[in-house]
Amino acid sequence: MIPNPNTESTLFIQSLKGAGVAISNEREVIERLEEAREWHYAFTTLVKQGDRIGINFMANPGMQSAKLSAELQRVFALYRFPDQTESIFEARLLH
Repeated sequence: MIPNPNTESTLFIQSLKGAGVAISNEREVIERLEEAREWHYAFTTLVKQGDRIGINFMANPGMQSAKLSAELQRVFALYRFPDQTESIFEARLLH
């Protein structure tokens, strides 16, 4: 499947990257989110269990944690995630 760059889930992934997050196995993440009926739920599941299939989310080296946290807060709010999702994501984020 060729990812559609205009889907909300793909735009979300691009926003995460713009905020300073690197994603291992990014194509797999995008494909899974595009296939999911509830992509917010699918993303949260990948954050919690993605390491089992080689999906990890990492802060870019040299990114200040306060700036990253503020950017993540903005991105998760923009894409209407529940408040706890951002906290779960930040707790699992590799530095």
